[in-house]
Amino acid sequence: MVRTGNGESVLSRVVRVLEAFDPDHRALRVSEIARRADLHVATASRIVEQLVGHGWLERDPRGVRVGVRMWELAVRSSPALGLRETVGPFMEDLHAVVGQHTQLGVRQGEEVLFLERRSAPGAVVNVTRIAGRLPLHVSSSGLVLLAHAPAEVQERVLSRPLPASGAAVTDPRRLRVLLSEVRRTGYVLSRGFIDRETAGIAAPVRGSTGEVVAALSVIVPNDENAVLAVPAVRTAARSASRAMGA
Repeated sequence: MVRTGNGESVLSRVVRVLEAFDPDHRALRVSEIARRADLHVATASRIVEQLVGHGWLERDPRGVRVGVRMWELAVRSSPALGLRETVGPFMEDLHAVVGQHTQLGVRQGEEVLFLERRSAPGAVVNVTRIAGRLPLHVSSSGLVLLAHAPAEVQERVLSRPLPASGAAVTDPRRLRVLLSEVRRTGYVLSRGFIDRETAGIAAPVRGSTGEVVAALSVIVPNDENAVLAVPAVRTAARSASRAMGA
């Protein structure tokens, strides 16, 4: 593998350039890419030019953005594609019943990554978005995924300070109790964790060997009727699990 003068591989620099983009920074100037990737502007410019030539990046009036070619390759080969296709119909049914945000998330390290979302006009506030991430402890989807994560992942999360977010549980002892409750009941109802006016309800989606591969959730108003959506979420998650071969 080609390496630069400081021993860093060229591939590592390319990865840093691509990771400069996120849902809040979809188009960037080369100088911004260089700053976010911690590269010299001339180095970032050379890498950007090569990636544009291959279609992985594209230029637009605001600067540079991720190219369609990169999206094509990611979608074509992603293991998430089968999950989205299988769970999608059950998300649609759940969305039709609840009439609020419905979303599908998977665990990526110590964060939840949202693969899919259905929304509706007039739905409650929801900060999540497709390809967006949140710490595991601050959302209903994340709590379900953390509750069923390997023990070493749980211990890493519980052993370090957890960022505060609304009413999210940050005390390790209380969080352990909550995770145990999630495993026992098969769902979680989190009130006001991100926005005090909303509540998240999530249930696990299991794969063919019974392992939890995703979390299906809804975001509803944080009122006395929130609990009424729990049966619909659990039913949709169980149906999706059966479709996954569980």
